[in-house]
Amino acid sequence: MKKFAPVFLFLSIYMPLRAQQIQTAGAFFRTVSDFYAGIRDYEADVQIAAGSTAMQGRVSFKRPDLLRVDFTRPNRQVIVFNGDVLTVYLPGRSAILNQSVRTSEARLATAQGLSLMSRHYTIAYETGRDAVPLEEGSEERVVKLLLTRKSASEGFSTIRLAINPDSKLIRRVEAATPQKIIFAFNFSGYRLNQGIPDQRFIYDPPPSANNYNNFLFSE
Repeated sequence: MKKFAPVFLFLSIYMPLRAQQIQTAGAFFRTVSDFYAGIRDYEADVQIAAGSTAMQGRVSFKRPDLLRVDFTRPNRQVIVFNGDVLTVYLPGRSAILNQSVRTSEARLATAQGLSLMSRHYTIAYETGRDAVPLEEGSEERVVKLLLTRKSASEGFSTIRLAINPDSKLIRRVEAATPQKIIFAFNFSGYRLNQGIPDQRFIYDPPPSANNYNNFLFSE
């Protein structure tokens, strides 16, 4: 029995140290949320898939809640949120859609949005603590989290996040509705804290476009 004592002694020291190194999904999520809380502004390329619809463009964000997306697909389409009003310009229809929106409804990959997720969703690793390829054949490795809603009042039943563990930047968001419709956002080409001016979020639409107010609730 004596010859096994050093082994037991080693395990008694190693196992607690090993346990301290294991990071829970909630703890990892908090490090990402804290990182985003320190971002003043960012720009990134974004690809959006909503059902069978594919879109792409460049997103600009500035704290606390200024947002703009300039699309190249559909070309020249614009979405702007100035903190109070959501404006959507649809060049194909020569239409400007305006809607008063609660701040929480306009957030993408932001510290505020992550805070809401932590409050209303349970957080778990989807594929374990170790980084895995972003997708099959990809050399980029990410940590994948699975968020499951705590109550039926949330619009998305699950949210999947793919996060670069080194940069702490969100690379992909996949949100699924109870009807199994998936909204996917892929972010790349981030530029952080560039000092984006507030004027970036003032949109001057073509004067010939038709205005439609409160379009989300119109009959």
